[in-house]
Amino acid sequence: MPDPNPTVGELFKAKAITDEQVSAAVEAYLATPDTSEHPIADGYSLDLAAVVAGHGWASQVVASPESSSTLRRGAVRTAILLTRVS
Repeated sequence: MPDPNPTVGELFKAKAITDEQVSAAVEAYLATPDTSEHPIADGYSLDLAAVVAGHGWASQVVASPESSSTLRRGAVRTAILLTRVS
């Protein structure tokens, strides 16, 4: 039986979510960190602010003024890929 709440990464691997959609979610968060509803794919949306806040490493990276933009993008992308959709 398929997982009723897969991770974004699992959906990405199954090709239900594209790299462009994940990248758009990352950019949406970086542009507006308090984004609460972001549609990532048909039938799926994420509370981007909660996704990053709920991922300890990502939240530390984006809060640090010493983090490079590349590191911030990677941390946000990781948090998004590891989050479960509902």
